[in-house]
Amino acid sequence: MIVLDTAATLALAQGHKTLNLLAGNMARTPGDLLRIPALCLMQAESADAGAAGRVLAFSSVVVDPLDTTASVTVGTMIRDGYGGADTCHALYCALPRTEFAGMSILLTDREQHYPPGVVTVDIDSPGMLGFH
Repeated sequence: MIVLDTAATLALAQGHKTLNLLAGNMARTPGDLLRIPALCLMQAESADAGAAGRVLAFSSVVVDPLDTTASVTVGTMIRDGYGGADTCHALYCALPRTEFAGMSILLTDREQHYPPGVVTVDIDSPGMLGFH
């Protein structure tokens, strides 16, 4: 599962070349989706009017809702000092859950905001799509 945090969501909305390629490639692969935590989408939209509409136009993008379990867990993460609401929701989405098998990858430009053990990939790293 690939998760986009607020920074990656904003970058996708603003035409980041590599993220746009990724979203386009995933649209052609059944079952592959880019997940945007609802609080990251909210934060991106508050920073850039229309960002939500631009990212949701990609058929490969889905929003991970802030349901009851997520809201309690994200609230606990905020209280425990893991970051703001959007960062904690992205962290929650990247953690192992029963409905998703395998390891999640969190795309961001702020790798330092996430604790060790979370697989983060810098959206501007030269090898993000396997190109060097």
